[in-house]
Amino acid sequence: MCRTYAEESRTEVASIRDEEKINTKFKDPEFLTQFIEKYREMRNPWEVKHPQYYIKTVKKSTLERLLAFVQTFIPEATVEIVDRKIGILRNMYRREHNKIQTSLRSGASADDVYRPRLWYYNKLRFLDDQTEARESLSNLPSTLPYTPARG
Repeated sequence: MCRTYAEESRTEVASIRDEEKINTKFKDPEFLTQFIEKYREMRNPWEVKHPQYYIKTVKKSTLERLLAFVQTFIPEATVEIVDRKIGILRNMYRREHNKIQTSLRSGASADDVYRPRLWYYNKLRFLDDQTEARESLSNLPSTLPYTPARG
């Protein structure tokens, strides 16, 4: 079956409207607070040291349970949308957390330390120990004297 441009445009517009409706509902503080709490309770999708963190089938079933909760408020939600929203929340939290850490390292006084602007920042504090800094590598030559290995 061949669809006309007008039919495709209507479908795209409807899809965009649905996405906007979902985004609006996700921003509701009451819903988002409950969503974050449910996410925190389900440890395997976010706790790196959880034995089931890397098992995709378990992670997927956990997301589906979270989706069932979300669908009580947003019936048109999908697993992909829930997964994307989790990624956005984690990313926003990480950005705010990094800003705080940067301001602390800069030697700013207590009054000048960056204060997070996200109202739900403290609700995501359980993610703190899940973001480990990677060891940085320098591509600059070492200024330490070279000492050959003795053997």
